Amino acid sequence: MFVTKVSFGLLAMLMVFSAEGKVKHIFIYTHIHQFANYACNFFILTIITCIRFFPRSNERDYITIESRSGCYSYVGRQGYSQTVSLARNGCLYHSTVQHELLHALGFNHEQTRSDRDNHIQVIWENISDDMKYNFNKINTLNQGTPYDYSSVMQYERYAFSKNGRPTMIPIPNNNAALGTSTEMSAVSVASHTFISVLLIPELILYLQ
Repeated sequence: MFVTKVSFGLLAMLMVFSAEGKVKHIFIYTHIHQFANYACNFFILTIITCIRFFPRSNERDYITIESRSGCYSYVGRQGYSQTVSLARNGCLYHSTVQHELLHALGFNHEQTRSDRDNHIQVIWENISDDMKYNFNKINTLNQGTPYDYSSVMQYERYAFSKNGRPTMIPIPNNNAALGTSTEMSAVSVASHTFISVLLIPELILYLQ
């Protein structure tokens, strides 16, 4: 099944996927740097969260990580093979990899939280018309967590601007930084130390 090992706390919203507590995946790569980058981010997520990744055997629902055109993922389990695209050119940043993996695990953008109007002001007239859907509020399960202005799931203040002006302003402090995190959480993780040959054997991944 396609899930994480979660029962309580910050990631409790992921319980809806399954009780097995596993994320099944196939790992597809075309370059050793790409492999090392993914390995690093799998390791970071395992260390700082209760998310665990496992190689797929014959499970019906699983994710594949591929270098396609662009950086994208469905939100949450879709069923059967589910692709997370992380293009070698443009997507191999820790924040981007973690952003897309978290989408696959069910996390939405921070600015779509149901309580976002208490924390940011969306400037609709500055947003490109074809991108406004990225700012629509949804009914989220926030689990009592504070709004994270710097989250890897939060867009930066000029995201999808059509005129160079801000599309979001934090409130009450409009000088607060938006979407500046390079890691999933505030836990201090020296990310580059994880890219080593000592790390690779610890991650058992299927290659296709």
